Amino acid sequence: MFKKNIFLGFILSFLLFNFGFSQTISKTGTMAAKFLSVGVGAKGIAMGGAVTATMDDPSAMYWNPAGIANTQKFNGLFTFTKSFADINLNYTAVAFPVENFGVVGINVTSIDYGTMDETTENYPDGTGLTFTAASYAFGVTYANYITEFFAFGINVKYIRENISKSASDGLAVDIGTNFLTPFWGLKFATSISNYGTKMQMSGEDLLKRFDSDETTGGNNESVDVYLATDSFELPLRLQLGLAKDFNFSEDYRLTLATDVIYPNDNYPWMNVGAELSLLDEIVKIRAGYETLFLEKTQKGLTAGFGINYDDFGFFGMNFDYAYQQFKDLGDVHSFGVGLRF
Repeated sequence: MFKKNIFLGFILSFLLFNFGFSQTISKTGTMAAKFLSVGVGAKGIAMGGAVTATMDDPSAMYWNPAGIANTQKFNGLFTFTKSFADINLNYTAVAFPVENFGVVGINVTSIDYGTMDETTENYPDGTGLTFTAASYAFGVTYANYITEFFAFGINVKYIRENISKSASDGLAVDIGTNFLTPFWGLKFATSISNYGTKMQMSGEDLLKRFDSDETTGGNNESVDVYLATDSFELPLRLQLGLAKDFNFSEDYRLTLATDVIYPNDNYPWMNVGAELSLLDEIVKIRAGYETLFLEKTQKGLTAGFGINYDDFGFFGMNFDYAYQQFKDLGDVHSFGVGLRF
């Protein structure tokens, strides 16, 4: 019992220290590739993002790469999120075990911002032209169990953002761990995401004609120059998660989870979530709340459900839905389809 109290005291102290740590400046809006902070997968979103210690489908490559270490067969996932302002997010991933090696995964995240009207200083109402913008992340993941109860995972990804005729590129890694503790079945997990290079815009849009001295005649008034742009860090994020399963019978299970998130571009916050599994894991009801204790936030309540069936012969399927509340921007809906064989 003494060892258990020491272990729990260490975890709680660690969580409270990170959660209680306050920055004098939030640095919100100062990072590149902010789309990397947008959660993926209807299951994770429905549980309020409190899934660092529980996620085990291919969307774990986003939340915590160690989560796919439990993969026993080929597992594919496609998710679609219809967001506000006609912004669509797609996440596609596959994970599969490799004998005597571990589990390998591939994931692609893409955001389409749609077509927009071009405006300039001289034409604030529009030039009559349009442009598009998009963001992408392509990742490769490896995960495995180091011991019977401790899993490790790493996701290496290439990041690209396009706007009109300009773009920026970057590389990043996500590293995660999962630990099934010997204390009341508690799961403890850690994940650090988006540790990588800075990103800087370049491209044809930055090529301009320049007159070095508009007050002087006879000089070269049409020098071609590239405008200089600053480089920006990626949205680095540390997540610490705890989860506990309550098995009432073979057919009913309740999972409670909480995550503490410490980002480099905002103050720390907490997510909480729950999943109720019915009828031997066939029906799942989920709910959660995001950004608890964060004063200025748009996020809040989340909810959703899942239907899972593995008796289609040689393959199984699941369908998931999630609702996400945004206070002023409008509600967001996410859908996911998984396939296992």
